[in-house]
Amino acid sequence: MEDLFVSARFTIPSSQLTMSAARSSGPGGQNVNKVNSKVTLRWTPSTCEKMDPAWKRRFLSRYANRINREGELVLHSEKYRDQGRNLADARKKLIDMLLDCQEAPKKRKATRPSRSSQRRRLDQKNRQSQKKQSRKSNWSGD
Repeated sequence: MEDLFVSARFTIPSSQLTMSAARSSGPGGQNVNKVNSKVTLRWTPSTCEKMDPAWKRRFLSRYANRINREGELVLHSEKYRDQGRNLADARKKLIDMLLDCQEAPKKRKATRPSRSSQRRRLDQKNRQSQKKQSRKSNWSGD
């Protein structure tokens, strides 16, 4: 297996990736019983020293539910009928996950609603209230 190129600054060496194959439960007819087309890709993010610490922290917190007790991220792919395409799919999933949390999320700027939007909201509430008041009839019991 070759190295996994994530970005210009970061590449995961092939020595840190482990691939195994198993029989897939997906489509394939009789072929599915003979061919190991399902791919499982394993990677231990905590052992990767080349990864930026902030990026690694974001990745580990975001995908903590996908990391097992041994600290391995386990990805499965059985989308296709052949092992090569499933391996490429699993590698693409890992790249997408890494790139998804590469940048820190933008801080939210606290804003206030404009005076006109407040006025519109209150006017709408008044109209709704008037509509409901007009539906009431005088049930004083006289």
